[in-house]
Amino acid sequence: MTAPAPASHLIFLGTYTKNGSRGIYTVHLDAATGALSSPTLVAESPDPAWLTLSPDKKFLYAIHPSTALATGYAVSTSGPTAALTPLAAPASAAFPAQPPSHLAVDATGRVLLAANYREGYVAAIPLRTDGTLGPPAKIQHTGRGPDPKRQDGPHAHSVTVSPDNRHVIVCDLGLDKIFSYSLDRASPEPAEWAAVTLAPAASPFVATAPGSGPRHFKFSVDGRFAYAITEMGGTIEAFAYTAATGALTPLQVISSLPADFTGLKWGAEVRVHPGGRFLYASNRTHDSLAVFAIAPDTGRLTLVVIVPTGGNNPRNFALSPDGHWLVCAHQDSFNLTVFRVDQASGRLTPTPHTASVPMCVCVLFYG
Repeated sequence: MTAPAPASHLIFLGTYTKNGSRGIYTVHLDAATGALSSPTLVAESPDPAWLTLSPDKKFLYAIHPSTALATGYAVSTSGPTAALTPLAAPASAAFPAQPPSHLAVDATGRVLLAANYREGYVAAIPLRTDGTLGPPAKIQHTGRGPDPKRQDGPHAHSVTVSPDNRHVIVCDLGLDKIFSYSLDRASPEPAEWAAVTLAPAASPFVATAPGSGPRHFKFSVDGRFAYAITEMGGTIEAFAYTAATGALTPLQVISSLPADFTGLKWGAEVRVHPGGRFLYASNRTHDSLAVFAIAPDTGRLTLVVIVPTGGNNPRNFALSPDGHWLVCAHQDSFNLTVFRVDQASGRLTPTPHTASVPMCVCVLFYG
């Protein structure tokens, strides 16, 4: 029996707490019209710039400077409202000085992954069944890239768990490399922190174009292909993925910007449509979204269109679970914009719907 379509989608919003922002907000998106509700503050927190949910949606994790790792919240929903209740914080002495830039939870809901941009490491943190964090296992990256200012050392920018939960993919902007790590939980005990280890996969990394700065990464819906957006190159790099070894084999490099664009290249987010046929990428200085068609047999991309986002600095965006809507957040113009997604072509049609959230930098659909 097919579940009824939701009347609205709940969205969590992460922000930098400057210029009036106070933490984590929610909005509801009307599933029929795309209209947004007024934003509601659900957790006061300093700079919760990246948010992620556990697979069962019982817990939300946010970057948090005071713990230098993450803050966990229990999620409760009742009708149109949502609430976040802070979980017990980890011991701060167990963690390094700088907070991470990106978080992900594995498919079991028992491991939190973190990428630390400033210190250049990736960490695996065990999670108890109550959502609380255990001691991290950390791998430090070393080296530098060709750009002396942006790539003076390692800058791990994102963590992505493979569809089969066997590998963790880490984009390192500072090294022009995408690393593949094997993920292992040593103990299945439900109430305890299981020891978690990361180890280089059989094919430990793939290099991107020199000076490109890989930032964020997504798998295709069928898991056969994968895509990285480069922050400094303004491109999407496509790969074939071998699940058994974690290997990424380069397929294609394609620009997410118009051919005549001469400004600063500053790619931000990449997303694959839930239907698997389209890929979307945001360009910050160009204030645009690029739409690509994905060839199902080869994984290669073809540019469909590049559209203005309707704001300034589109650092993050997300697609609704049904694939009918795209919500784009703008860090500098403080607005969310909503696009209707054409299911046949992938094209985006802007709507008049908007909401104001200061310095919003993360869009996370709850459902």
